[in-house]
Amino acid sequence: MVSLKREREAEVDDDDNEDRGRGLKSHAYTHSVQFTHHVFLNLHTLKFYCLPDNYEIIDSSLEDITYVLKPTFTKQHIAGLDKQGKLYRAYDGTTYLPGIVGLNNIKANDYANVVLQAFSNVPPLRNYFLEEENYRGIRRPPGDIMFLLVQRFGELMRKLWNPRNFKAHVSPHEMLQAVVLCSKKNFQITKQGDAVDFMTWFLNALHGALGGTKKRSSIIAKAFQGSMRIFSKKLPHPDLTPEEKEALLVTEEYQEQMSESTFLFLTLDLPTAPLYKDEKEQLIIPQVPLFNILGKFNGNTEKEYKTYKENFLKRFQLTKLPPYLVFCIKRFTKNNFFVEKNPTIVNFPITNVDLREYLTEEAQVTEKNTTYDLVANVVHDGKPTEGAYRIHVLHHGTGKWYEMQDLQVTDILPQMITLSEAYIQASPPAYSVHIWKRQESDNGTNHHTGV
Repeated sequence: MVSLKREREAEVDDDDNEDRGRGLKSHAYTHSVQFTHHVFLNLHTLKFYCLPDNYEIIDSSLEDITYVLKPTFTKQHIAGLDKQGKLYRAYDGTTYLPGIVGLNNIKANDYANVVLQAFSNVPPLRNYFLEEENYRGIRRPPGDIMFLLVQRFGELMRKLWNPRNFKAHVSPHEMLQAVVLCSKKNFQITKQGDAVDFMTWFLNALHGALGGTKKRSSIIAKAFQGSMRIFSKKLPHPDLTPEEKEALLVTEEYQEQMSESTFLFLTLDLPTAPLYKDEKEQLIIPQVPLFNILGKFNGNTEKEYKTYKENFLKRFQLTKLPPYLVFCIKRFTKNNFFVEKNPTIVNFPITNVDLREYLTEEAQVTEKNTTYDLVANVVHDGKPTEGAYRIHVLHHGTGKWYEMQDLQVTDILPQMITLSEAYIQASPPAYSVHIWKRQESDNGTNHHTGV
């Protein structure tokens, strides 16, 4: 029997300190005598020792254990991940597809699980974190803890794609401990959180931890960052007289201003849900095509935005599309009394979503590939502060779709993805998060994908 006990000096490299982790007064030594467990593994050096005799064990049959703890991937292996759909058998006898793996819901962390599963199936992000050498050399300021997020995400990514797992699911415990620490407990394991809020923080935190800034890129920016123009016009206070409003509208302060901004995801607004009921006294749940709510970014649609002191009219137009595009359909709105849920069903295709019409004229010339295919879809079922999250993911190697909810992994027809909201009309999703991938052109260049 192998005891995976962390030795006291597992974080230290020199042999003298390491030996004290197996010394007469160590927990490992005491455990070996009390319970006759004799084989121990140093989780830092990945060396096996026999206690209480205290000698190193060199046996190739133990290599499976060290590989599960620290999987490694060659460039050749990574290059072939999306080209085959081979099922692997875990050591407990179950079969699974690497990457399509359940995550433990320790208590209330499914909101984070679905985001981690979505990003683990974005190929450029996955490939980057599968090779630790890609980020090992990044230098951070002394005392900075944010790089722990990068290390733990890389470890989780390699476990999710490990073809030699002991079980067909993975525990995200160490990753989530890093999230709790780095977010200063804004996101916790024991309290249900918001997947969109977590995704926003996680993307920006990873970008910064990888050395990214507004001017300096990272793998996060390369995969998800696009840009847009924002046209903003200040509105006079509604309590003013018509004459006062007209006088203000001709001043420079109230003229339309244009600015450029980058984005990592796009928030899509739903139309207001109707309050009336049908003849059976049931609320009518409206439906809206995806392209209708994408009209927010056509450069012409204006929307009023209110702040504590001022009101603005804004319109948006895209100037650059990222390789992977993330859509967040926000269904919850907060007022002074409660959180309200919009049950509107969004009808969307899973392939060939063309965003060319939402680009500026200049961008339409430079952006040759503007068509996206869906690769991941996150939904929330239940009440605003309760419920559960699940995710639909496309496995690139097989071309099949899978639904994952905690440890449960089932295949699903692509037609059911677009119907999933309609199927649960009585308890519609709170948020929908879509990840889209830009298609590949004939000359081999990559299209953009949306999340």
